[in-house]
Amino acid sequence: MGVSGITGSNLAEELVEQGWTTYGLARNPNVRIDGLLPVAADLLSPESLSAALADVAPTHVFFTSWMRMQTEVENIRVNAAMVRNLLDALASKKSVQHVALVTGLKHYLGPFEAYAKDGFLPETPLREEQPRLDIENFYYAQEDEVYAASARDGFTWSIHRPHTVIGKAVGNQMNLGTTLAVYATICKETNRQFRWPGSEAQWNGLSDVTDARVLAKHLVWAATTETAHNEAFNVVNGEYFRWKWLWKRLASWFEVEPIGFDGTIQPLETEMAQDATLWRDIAGRYNLVEPDLSRLASPWHTDLDLGRPIEVMTDMSKSRKLGFTVYRGTEESFIDLFNQLRKDRLIP
Repeated sequence: MGVSGITGSNLAEELVEQGWTTYGLARNPNVRIDGLLPVAADLLSPESLSAALADVAPTHVFFTSWMRMQTEVENIRVNAAMVRNLLDALASKKSVQHVALVTGLKHYLGPFEAYAKDGFLPETPLREEQPRLDIENFYYAQEDEVYAASARDGFTWSIHRPHTVIGKAVGNQMNLGTTLAVYATICKETNRQFRWPGSEAQWNGLSDVTDARVLAKHLVWAATTETAHNEAFNVVNGEYFRWKWLWKRLASWFEVEPIGFDGTIQPLETEMAQDATLWRDIAGRYNLVEPDLSRLASPWHTDLDLGRPIEVMTDMSKSRKLGFTVYRGTEESFIDLFNQLRKDRLIP
């Protein structure tokens, strides 16, 4: 579910490569992956799901989809319904053996309305045994739908909590890597400085991210490893970095001038607010395939990540102890993404 997103598309590639018969469900599953069987359905419509899945009886379900609404109450209503509708549509088939749900660090940091705010700041490194925050959160509602369906239908489950996911996708709502690539491209084309947009805590503090390829392998590992069933897991690259170190390296790849934290937060949403026409011009000049800035960049989400008042890093001990040892260097994650974006003519 969510095969057109960063996580879903990378997972589909991993499953196909490993020889799984792989169905990819989305409203518009226009992902070009050899061997993928696309399924077009609306997760908010039980009728749509019933029709689309009439001849599909999956053994493993990977849920990587979500929708952003105006309030957390609406986020809960809509995102819980998507999980519930899907699992209800599959219940009568009695084919499902395992369900994997991808959420994220907002499990610990709070939902968009209270994200990393005073009163909701957890102790880091973040660990899976930390209790839920005493606040409404659509991740909790999604988990509860999985738990309820598991008790009803008898499948095992796993919950996966990545940090910022780095990978390629177009039209994704949370896409820090591509947002920074687009921002750096605009800086180069206009001779702007590649200015750090976030907080001092994020600039100087430790952080980590999740390569979409690492997350894909983690999802398959948990689904096929008995000791990982019915568990929640953090999943990140496996090393820590500081943005004040990485920012210069990203700037070097784009050949732009890096400017670090200067005492104030400089939101990218404000910085890029008037750049839609400029990006369309850049796309035309370099024959890029996506001229719509809003389908590539999500500065609002990048501002949330980079503007946090605390350093954020994630403990991976639980997965390591159970045998998951995949590792990825974070600079490599970004550079691989930039090369892929250039190869696919999404940046010049």
